[in-house]
Amino acid sequence: MDNQLSVDKFVEIYQKLDKDNLELLTEIYAQNIHFIDPLHEINGLEDLRRYFCGLYSNVKYCRFDITDSFTSDNNAFVYWTMHYSHPKLNAGNTISVRGHSKLVFEGAKIIKHRDYFNAGELLYKHIPLLGNIINFIDKRAG
Repeated sequence: MDNQLSVDKFVEIYQKLDKDNLELLTEIYAQNIHFIDPLHEINGLEDLRRYFCGLYSNVKYCRFDITDSFTSDNNAFVYWTMHYSHPKLNAGNTISVRGHSKLVFEGAKIIKHRDYFNAGELLYKHIPLLGNIINFIDKRAG
């Protein structure tokens, strides 16, 4: 299977994914998917679907802009910017976070998905009080 076609399908699914169509995850992920991001580690498609259900139920919107991707053997690397709005973060205003994903394919399905992004930019900097402390530390360290 041409992994670039599989990556294109991954991008297509993520561009339209929301709380009402999480069944689309079955088109790109294997039943034994191992998903890791800086905040979670999930095993299995059903647990991943529940994780996404929780994420999407708490945000006003979430959109991914894919900036680049490439493949090598059964690996793919996808670079993105996520834009989202959560009513309790950043006064409900849009938050943008850059990151990338490493995908490992078995045939046309993803068996491992690891996201890399700055959890502070995603979440911690936008929590009242905690965000002020993190911004202070960032300024002192920089």
